[in-house]
Amino acid sequence: MVSKLNSTFIIPSCPVLALPPMATIKSKFCMASITLKSTSKVKNNLRESSGRSYKVNLEVIRPMPPKKVEIFKYMEDWASENILTLLKPVEKCWQPQDFLSDPTSNGFLEQVKELRARTMEIPDDILIILAASIVTEEALPTYQSRVNASDVFCDETGIDSTPWAIWTRSWSAEENRHGDLLNKYLYLSGRVDTRQIEKTIQYLIGSGMDLGTGTNPYLGLIYTSFQERATFVSHSNTARLVKKHGDIKLAQICGTIAADEKRHESAYTKIVEKLFELDPNETIMAFAEVMRRKVSMPGHLMYDGYDQNLFVNVSTVSSRIGAYSALDYIDVMEHFVDKWKVEKLTGLTSDGKKAQDFVCGLSQRMRKVEGRNEKKVREMQTIPFS
Repeated sequence: MVSKLNSTFIIPSCPVLALPPMATIKSKFCMASITLKSTSKVKNNLRESSGRSYKVNLEVIRPMPPKKVEIFKYMEDWASENILTLLKPVEKCWQPQDFLSDPTSNGFLEQVKELRARTMEIPDDILIILAASIVTEEALPTYQSRVNASDVFCDETGIDSTPWAIWTRSWSAEENRHGDLLNKYLYLSGRVDTRQIEKTIQYLIGSGMDLGTGTNPYLGLIYTSFQERATFVSHSNTARLVKKHGDIKLAQICGTIAADEKRHESAYTKIVEKLFELDPNETIMAFAEVMRRKVSMPGHLMYDGYDQNLFVNVSTVSSRIGAYSALDYIDVMEHFVDKWKVEKLTGLTSDGKKAQDFVCGLSQRMRKVEGRNEKKVREMQTIPFS
């Protein structure tokens, strides 16, 4: 999906991404998702669809005890004062056109030429990550639908006035600008096959997501806190990589999107922080469950019609060039353990203490494994395919 030329990558093992010991990619566009048709079948933990099989999570997801709904109702005034204030008024928000050539100006074509000249030095590997970001960001309808499926955040009428419903709609509206901006910029660059990106987006939205959080808002909020920070890290690192290759405007775009993700992370982090204050036992058990399942990125069902393992292959490219890696994943996890003061929690049940011990000791165990694999990934070479 990135270059008009095919590429072959040799993929090493990477336990966090569950990659095979060695894989060769000959994907025309290095991007993908899975179409889930009504005729798809699930047998054991495999779903068969469009001539391929892939694993699905059939574990029972921890439901939220019904009485916990009262905690979120109790938090509504607090959310109005502390969460909704993190949203920006539309008139004060940046819009994609602020960063793009003005199609109404006489100098539009010249501006596009300048844009294309800036992007000529960007390596294909970075364009792969940018294209993957477009696909992930443009699958926003799936993300809002999953949040609305929560036991608390559900927007029953579509115009509910609860702070949870207001936040979800407004958060989605702010996020919507990200894919629009990246999509238009790369389209104007002429460096990517736009139709292939569009097809991959359609595949991904049709595929949905399997996040392992069910309708439990405790699980969903911890997942989203993690995901927002991971996306902030990824966009920030991509901005640095792009700037290194001379496109200051694109670096600014990635940095601006990262700032949005950081602000959204702050909101979800504050909600979880409040839950730790009001209900530490249920919250730490939810945190442990999310970490046991591992946080699947929103684009984990990517498919381009060519590459059966697109997401893990793109993830390996991301790790190799330093956009986002397993070590970043561990850093994010450690950030929240510290931010939510998990080690200092008291008054937990025996199950809560076990969950606390698991979460606090997990990063050290993961670092021992991932440090070795990360070095192997970064040493791999990109081999041209002809």
